[in-house]
Amino acid sequence: MESLLLLVPLSVALVLLIGGVFWRALQSGQFDDLERPAHDVLDDDDRPREERGQEPFSGSRRRKGS
Repeated sequence: MESLLLLVPLSVALVLLIGGVFWRALQSGQFDDLERPAHDVLDDDDRPREERGQEPFSGSRRRKGS
């Protein structure tokens, strides 16, 4: 029974914290455009990086052992 004195306020505080973080994400526009990331995948440019005017990847970005 004594554990409820600790767990109930702790769970209420956790719910309020999670609600506050969610509310802040809503207010900052985090969920405004849910369609564009899905369409960006389809608009991917398959040309090599050199043709697009970008530097090729350096060797330091590759996984070790490859």
